[in-house]
Amino acid sequence: MILFLAYLSLVMALLSGMAALLNGRLAVWAQQSGAGRDQPARWLADNAVYLLLGLSGLLALLAGATALLSEGASTGQLPLGLPWLHWHMRLDALSGFFLAVIGIAVLAVSLYAPGYVRDFRHGKYSSSVLGLATALFVTGMELVLLADDAFSFVIAWELMSVSSYFLVAFQHEQAANRRAAFLYLLMAEVGAIAIILAFGVIAAFAHGFGFEAFRLTHLSTGWGSLAFALALFGFGMKAGLVPVHAWLPEAHPVAPSHISGLMSGVMLKVAVYGLIRFSYDLLGDVRWEWGVAVLLLGTASAVLGVLYAMLQNNLKRLLAYSSIENVGIIFVGLGLSMIFLGTGQSELGVLGLVAALYHALNHSLFKNLLFLTAGSVLHQTHEHDLEQMGGLIKRMPRTAILFLVGSLSISALPPLNGFVSEWLIFQAALQAPALDSGVLRGVIPVAAAALAFAGAVAATCFVKVFGVAFLGLPRSRHAQYAREVARPGMLWGPGLLAALCFLTGVFPTAIVGVLENIPLILLGKGLPSASAHGWLWLTPGGSDNASYAAPLVMLAVMVAGWLGYRLMRHSDDVRRAAPWDCGFGGLNARMQYTATAFAQPLRRIFQPVWAIRESIESEPARDSGLQPGVLHYRLEVTDRSWRSLYLPISRGVDEMSRRVSRIQTGQIRTYIAYSFFTLLILLWVVS
Repeated sequence: MILFLAYLSLVMALLSGMAALLNGRLAVWAQQSGAGRDQPARWLADNAVYLLLGLSGLLALLAGATALLSEGASTGQLPLGLPWLHWHMRLDALSGFFLAVIGIAVLAVSLYAPGYVRDFRHGKYSSSVLGLATALFVTGMELVLLADDAFSFVIAWELMSVSSYFLVAFQHEQAANRRAAFLYLLMAEVGAIAIILAFGVIAAFAHGFGFEAFRLTHLSTGWGSLAFALALFGFGMKAGLVPVHAWLPEAHPVAPSHISGLMSGVMLKVAVYGLIRFSYDLLGDVRWEWGVAVLLLGTASAVLGVLYAMLQNNLKRLLAYSSIENVGIIFVGLGLSMIFLGTGQSELGVLGLVAALYHALNHSLFKNLLFLTAGSVLHQTHEHDLEQMGGLIKRMPRTAILFLVGSLSISALPPLNGFVSEWLIFQAALQAPALDSGVLRGVIPVAAAALAFAGAVAATCFVKVFGVAFLGLPRSRHAQYAREVARPGMLWGPGLLAALCFLTGVFPTAIVGVLENIPLILLGKGLPSASAHGWLWLTPGGSDNASYAAPLVMLAVMVAGWLGYRLMRHSDDVRRAAPWDCGFGGLNARMQYTATAFAQPLRRIFQPVWAIRESIESEPARDSGLQPGVLHYRLEVTDRSWRSLYLPISRGVDEMSRRVSRIQTGQIRTYIAYSFFTLLILLWVVS
């Protein structure tokens, strides 16, 4: 029954793609049959694509939640693939959790997208292509979670990657979008090759390509470490780990905003799922050396990701870089889990794994929320640059409130959900004295300190974003005349995610209790101490170490807010007047802090992190050659990994393509010879 719901979710997603292809014909049919005058029928014809996609998300949520709460696993086969190798499907607590994460995100996007994509229907870009690629993208992600053999996993992975390439390249008339899409596809294929090689290492010792055969195979330390390194590179590239991350801030911002939310909020989690499935389930014997590598990469990603985000003025690019930071936080939790498991501290390893999974859920919620609300801002203002926004809280108050919820969540402020998962990761890191190795006892506190620094910079970053974009005075005519979104779905989708950010933050004990089923299946151990004192108190390491009562914190925040409102409310007898402006006259937008100026102190301190080009050009005044008339300030921030890693790979692929193109002679005799010799080689291989 559980697997049937997952299959039904796949069918609904595929039907959504078919409806996208038939969208134009459905509209014509509604008009010719007279249904065009019937408002419900016309609405159904216009929104069939995202209605089916929403059903797919709802079914995925139901199937995933049911699998997460159940003790066993549901297995099955699909009559696809090779004659001797059908697609094996499996849905257990781990895949069920990530399937539920996908379902929530797809459900929110299905509410938001009809209003957002309405402008594409009569534009130069095809909404049918957008709907079809979105459906295939969702189908690919769900199939990755259900796959129980290497063959179907790789096919689903490629479906996810190729369909998302078309989504990145959707607005292909812009050269930057084509460049970002090419880079994304190139890096996706490089990562896929590494994943295939990782599966190949296990398959060489297993009796088949099924994951069940992989689980029964025990690799030596050397082969196991090689397979893990390949998987870490492949899945880490898709997740956006430093230093293989530079494709992410190029690709995610140029996609339509609801697709950016799916890619950043969900697709990155599918990569996290792949690494957890490979390391904890297929390899099984987790080693602490792997955990050190994951911990260091996660720490570097968290720190560098948020530092790069701090300097961005493009709103969606900033959110993309902050995804690198949050993926780093997830990998810090996984690294701690592997270290503790590899050293025999199984209960602490479970704590690290649960914390990483919790943050994966939280990041999916608040990052999708931020991308959707950012899409509303871009939709209404037609501006990507923070320097051209300002004062939007008065013009788009509902969107501003929803964006504020996402900003507070990603800044890890209680009582919202971002605080709980990061607090759990810190609780795992504080258990480092339980380790016997002095080196590990020294590395983990350093990583925790770096994580605390990243959290502080993240809060500063989103103070900048919200302050510059929504507070103050408008910095452009587009911002000055912006209005709140008119279509209610563009508020319902983000509103659902904002409500879940509150619920998952205020009731963490229930969430941890549900997530406990995953380590019970993978490791045979749970986290009973987390809810030992009831639903009110979260005690992951026992009440003697630390405890957190999110409902009480929420109550305290509400009481403090009410008291502040009562104390700050002006009475009628208070005289009101304009504030003293020091004789400079009325305030204007040029007197406000800019996004660039806000980030300048951190830029000066951590300047070696970035490749920065900064220049000031002056034009002399017309009436005097002594005093400058106009000053032009230019700041260009470049990712250092771009030149050191991505450009060599890109140039290598271009050079290889030029060499391969020489075989295209244009002569039919040459092509017949190619076919003949290929046939001979295949016959020799088969014999």
